[in-house]
Amino acid sequence: MTRIAVTFALPAESSEFLAQLRDKSHADRNGIRIIRGTLGDRDIELLHTGVGEKVCRRRVEKFLRDQHFESLISAGFAGALNDELRVGDLLLARNFSTFDLNDSRSFSSLPIRTADLLTVPALIDSGGERNEIARSTGAAAVDMETEFIARACAEHGIPLLSLRVITDTPHEPFPAPPKVLFDIEQQRTHLLKLVRFLLAHPNKIPGLVEFARRIARARKTLATALVDVARNL
Repeated sequence: MTRIAVTFALPAESSEFLAQLRDKSHADRNGIRIIRGTLGDRDIELLHTGVGEKVCRRRVEKFLRDQHFESLISAGFAGALNDELRVGDLLLARNFSTFDLNDSRSFSSLPIRTADLLTVPALIDSGGERNEIARSTGAAAVDMETEFIARACAEHGIPLLSLRVITDTPHEPFPAPPKVLFDIEQQRTHLLKLVRFLLAHPNKIPGLVEFARRIARARKTLATALVDVARNL
């Protein structure tokens, strides 16, 4: 069977895709937790890389050590740098992917945009900062892991496809400051910090609820496309 590696930063991104896998099992390899399953005639191994360079590089190196995969799909969420992309849009990163992307329609029945993706060291909230990054780099969206995954794939000779779904844009930004939503050092959301923020800013609660809803929709869209992509590679 064809053996495909799939990475997400966090379980919050992967849950819908994992629900599509059969014969799931968990294993520890080189000190990291991986999830195995099947998708048709594909053997899937899934890794949660964590958010940001430090944890991602360490986990991916251990994940790929002494392994052979026909391909790796780097999947997850991304933030748009302009309003040409909308929440729920799918993006293939042409600057990181090593597959031929000339006809992205062959990858999935869902519409997928092709553009450059930029890996950044922190969550970006301000619309002005998004616009400046777009202007200076030409990228359409940002994430915090793909660059390091791409380097590891190049070192191991593994073809890479980077597939992301847009969860926030300049017009639909985060509902709270990034440092409140996620602590990169701790790799988690501090619920007490979030509760304190909402108690101090109760007007932000509807926005947070709507953000959770659009994240759920984006996660389903990504899972549907990823199943298509994994079957068509």
